[in-house]
Amino acid sequence: MPITVESLAHIYMPDSPFKSVALNDVSFNIDDGEYIGLIGHTGSGKSTLIQHLNGLLKPSSGRVVIDGIDLANTKGQALKDVRRNVGLVFQYPEHQLFEETVYRDISFGPKNYGLSQSEIDERVAKAMALVGLDFDKYKDRSPFEISGGQRRRVAIAGVLAINPKVLILDEPTAGLDPKGKNEILTQISELHKNSNITIILVSHNMDEIARLADRIIVMDKGTIALIGTPAQIYAEADKLEHMGLGIPQITKVVNLLRQKGLKLPQDVYTIQSARDLIFELLGGRGNA
Repeated sequence: MPITVESLAHIYMPDSPFKSVALNDVSFNIDDGEYIGLIGHTGSGKSTLIQHLNGLLKPSSGRVVIDGIDLANTKGQALKDVRRNVGLVFQYPEHQLFEETVYRDISFGPKNYGLSQSEIDERVAKAMALVGLDFDKYKDRSPFEISGGQRRRVAIAGVLAINPKVLILDEPTAGLDPKGKNEILTQISELHKNSNITIILVSHNMDEIARLADRIIVMDKGTIALIGTPAQIYAEADKLEHMGLGIPQITKVVNLLRQKGLKLPQDVYTIQSARDLIFELLGGRGNA
């Protein structure tokens, strides 16, 4: 399900004293199965952008085309089908949990699509497995009696149960402790690897994005400032810092070492890549 955004602009409260340009001339393409990191400081337009990708917002100008369908001109069942295929998980999605049991919360979407009970059961069990929740252990528990990280996974499972081809996650680790963050990111990574679903991950955490994304879109003041692979993006450290964004901690360390005269490559942005580089410099002694 390819995504094409062409010259997208969005203006809040046009023709009023409170007019605000949230997006201006935004264009990019996303291919099937990509893992995209979307970064930018608060107010850069990230949330406005992702709400266009499943038709929650309509463009003021430009186009958003999902699998050949122009969302600006799509209504009714066709728009519902797009939203079924483009799952959007908002920040703190566990705040939207409302049912008495985990099963009932996750099954809410499939029930609304009129699926049979056997298919609903299958969807719920599969979605729970994808986020690492044991079906028999958790299906009858209240979502309000489990940990914050588990509630977050229940909320994500509720979106996965409608079988989207694209999954958009807005700051999915916000507010979680380190263990909960790692669990969520690991499950998302496994989901991407095993199902080839397209992932769009919105995050302020540069280390997370560096480790996970195939490509990164950097937004600034409603426009796309940079787009490319993690290596290409983090090579632009000065530009990122000028926009109020950081770079991964390991990249900062490597850059400092380069400034001191060590001949190190610029494309070191994960702990694993730094580890491999150190082993290489040691002549493989780290593998012993």
